[in-house]
Amino acid sequence: MNVELLHQPDSAIARVTLKAGEELVAEAGCMIAMSGFINASTTLRQGKGGGILGGLKRLVGGESLFLSVFRSPTAGGEVFLAPKLMGDILQYQMTGNGLVVQSTSYLASESDVDIELGFQGFKSLFSGESLFWLNISGFGSVLLTSFGGIYEVDVDGEYIVDTGHIVAFEKSLNFKITKSGSSWVGAFLGGEGLVCHFQGQGKVFCQTHNPGAFGSLVGSQLPPR
Repeated sequence: MNVELLHQPDSAIARVTLKAGEELVAEAGCMIAMSGFINASTTLRQGKGGGILGGLKRLVGGESLFLSVFRSPTAGGEVFLAPKLMGDILQYQMTGNGLVVQSTSYLASESDVDIELGFQGFKSLFSGESLFWLNISGFGSVLLTSFGGIYEVDVDGEYIVDTGHIVAFEKSLNFKITKSGSSWVGAFLGGEGLVCHFQGQGKVFCQTHNPGAFGSLVGSQLPPR
């Protein structure tokens, strides 16, 4: 599978070229164009992270209940994918390591990549962020999306990131969700809410914009129904 990322970082789309018999698994509804001979189907997937239970878990985590599967019978089949929000796309290579992904940031992956739902903790309720993250493992490429641009942080020791700006982080990192300041009152009055405190060595991928904060800003300007 060959991936070419176009129009980064604010309006990114991915052009995925498949080999003969190769499959691409993607979030339902993210395909914008494809070769005429590509076989497309909708599935709950079987095996790890699949089936009805896996689909319901993804639904609870903010993902689609179903996944789309694109299979090319011959070499050179193309599939164009785009995220729901205007932003960037990151290609990450899974080599048996683990990756934790913010809910709604998953776009697509190769068929040997496994997706499981992980619980983030009830503290996230107070930050306005998602309760769940996705645990991704296996082998192959995975495509992640963001709201705004994606930038990479190499953590060696300790690092703090606002929960609303996290796209993904490697499982080699330990983390805890905590307040941003010295007191809870000061943290929320200052508008920062909760942050993720990382420890160890690994990469964190962040997005330049916070979708929750953007939604609150736009929502407050809409007329009442």
